[in-house]
Amino acid sequence: MAPPKVLLGQNRQNSTATLRKGITTRSQNSLLNNVLKPSNTGRETRTKRKAEVSPLKEKTHKRCAFANITNAITTSLGGQNHATKKAIIQPKPIESNIVLEKSADITSKGVSTKIKPVPRVKPIIKKDDKTEIVNKVVNNRRSVDLEKSEDNSLYVSALEDVNDSMKRTRRSNNKVDEKTNENQIETTDKREFTLPAHENKVTAATLVKAIPVTQLPEGVQWDFDGENWLDPYQVSHYVMDIFEYLKEREHLFPIGDYMDRQICLSQWMRALLVDWMVEVQESFELNHETLYLAVKLVDLYLTKMTVGKETLQLLGAASLFIASKFDERIPPMVEDFLYICDGAYTQRELIKMEINILKVVNFDLGIPLSYRFLRRYARCAKVSMPTLTLARYILEHSLMDYTMIRFSDSKIAAAALLLALLMKDLGGWTPTLEYYSSYKLDDIRDICNLLNNSLHKEHKETLKTVYSKYSHKIFFEVAKLPLKDTLNI
Repeated sequence: MAPPKVLLGQNRQNSTATLRKGITTRSQNSLLNNVLKPSNTGRETRTKRKAEVSPLKEKTHKRCAFANITNAITTSLGGQNHATKKAIIQPKPIESNIVLEKSADITSKGVSTKIKPVPRVKPIIKKDDKTEIVNKVVNNRRSVDLEKSEDNSLYVSALEDVNDSMKRTRRSNNKVDEKTNENQIETTDKREFTLPAHENKVTAATLVKAIPVTQLPEGVQWDFDGENWLDPYQVSHYVMDIFEYLKEREHLFPIGDYMDRQICLSQWMRALLVDWMVEVQESFELNHETLYLAVKLVDLYLTKMTVGKETLQLLGAASLFIASKFDERIPPMVEDFLYICDGAYTQRELIKMEINILKVVNFDLGIPLSYRFLRRYARCAKVSMPTLTLARYILEHSLMDYTMIRFSDSKIAAAALLLALLMKDLGGWTPTLEYYSSYKLDDIRDICNLLNNSLHKEHKETLKTVYSKYSHKIFFEVAKLPLKDTLNI
């Protein structure tokens, strides 16, 4: 039914105005749609991350092997900085102690509120836990005040609770320590300790700070672990146990004379592979432990499996890939190892070789390395950095020598350090080195002579990566030092 004319006449102006306001053109519709659509500027589609310097597949440009090749995530990924800020939710102020009362004359005099504090109930305090209840009340007041502040109240209150709990545990520990006697502590710990002069009582805290007095054998000059007892990075409390454990594990990774069973390989080809691995370690700036672990994985794999000439470089690249993931903080990516092989292998072949190596070693990568033993022996003997670098050169040069794979890593490290001391005329095998390495001179004499003979061998230009590496000033040019013709040991 149509509305009457009177209503139409009265509301005509209003209706036309509303119609004009409601009518939108096609261009206005497009603008509205653009405004109403959710903006996707803040959200970007996440693409696969690649190495920053790795070459594109479409281009033929090759990346230099000495570039900075890492998979580190920088702040400028894709040319934009994605700085996200977490929204801090501030808690609402606590209004449990305030009561709002409405006055009777709200309509006449307006809204007026009176703040009336709630009467606090005094806690029932016993004589024993009086201090604990008072501390709880004070801590509750502090947490309320901190929640009302504009700072990071949640974190501050959490830290305060942690500090309070630590204080309570300290109080309880002090009570227990006061009850214990000196005789009880001496019977529980059989070691002898030297306490500081200002502390007379023997407590658990003083035992932690106390330096043990060990009876050294005759001729040992110093107690290296005792001198660094309070240094947490030296782990002097159990460093002897660590290296004894590593020596016990050496027999779990035996490497035999495998070259007779390798039909397509030779000792020179293995030396060429190790020389290439040293070059990769230097160009990627990997740790020395990574190189030693990779060479060890190559020898362990060749001991049990037969490898052709075509897959020898693939074995070296996969071993470096596994070792870098085990020892490096930011290991190179798969594309980087494929690039250094000059595209000779695919990603599927590299990953398949990685799986085969891990199966052969039974996924046990905690292999004792000669480099770790050398660093320990040099620290205990307090040798200088040039002497240690010379020993490192001798040890790294021995990686290319196939005849050295039959010796244990701890003995090779001791023999390399002995040869470095003899080349610099710093004496021979001292009782201090014998104590910390647990090897006598007769145990390493033959190995030291073999290392000296390997240094006298003239290699071809293709096997001089180690020599050129340690001829640099950074390594004190130790490769240029004169060699000893005969060793008087």
